[in-house]
Amino acid sequence: MSRFNQLTQTTAVRQVQEEMGSATAAGRRLREQAEEPQPLDARAAEFIRGLDGFLFASVGETGWPYVQFKGGPQGFVHVLDEHTLGFLDVRGNRQYVTTGNVRGDDRVALFFIDHARQTRLKLYGHATAVLVDDDLPLAERLESPRTEGRVEQVVTIRVEAFAWNCPNHITPRFSRSEVSEALAPLHERLERLEQENAALRAQLAERS
Repeated sequence: MSRFNQLTQTTAVRQVQEEMGSATAAGRRLREQAEEPQPLDARAAEFIRGLDGFLFASVGETGWPYVQFKGGPQGFVHVLDEHTLGFLDVRGNRQYVTTGNVRGDDRVALFFIDHARQTRLKLYGHATAVLVDDDLPLAERLESPRTEGRVEQVVTIRVEAFAWNCPNHITPRFSRSEVSEALAPLHERLERLEQENAALRAQLAERS
């Protein structure tokens, strides 16, 4: 059983699985216990580096979850090692809900999704957020690439577990850069045809 399933298979979840008829399959996954944090493999690390955003979930002192979107250029979430992610957090609406939640409970969930390739990765971890001046060496390491804006904090996530999610129902969507890249050959061909057309028109005009 993976570390991720171990953390998610609570008593209440098991009860629902019994009710829905999936407890037998889930029980087979529960036989082997994984007590140690799950290290990121090469596939997961490459997937995270290739994305330009993710959903960041934390829980406040009231017990209510809070989900925030974090975005930037591809690679702004750095894989520091097989157990650690990091990025520079820039100034936003200045509510600092996620930061406050993490101070009270460092357990977080991250959700990475690639709409174009219909792939998603869910991750559990322990997050810390410190001012840039409190860890300048790490801040410099995370400087490029990073999200544009005024940097306020250095955020790290110590990975506890991760799992690949089912690709069903992911609507394919493409970023502007992905669309531009896909259409580049078409634009080049259209430009060549326009040039050829202009040359033919000029030849016809000379003949007439």
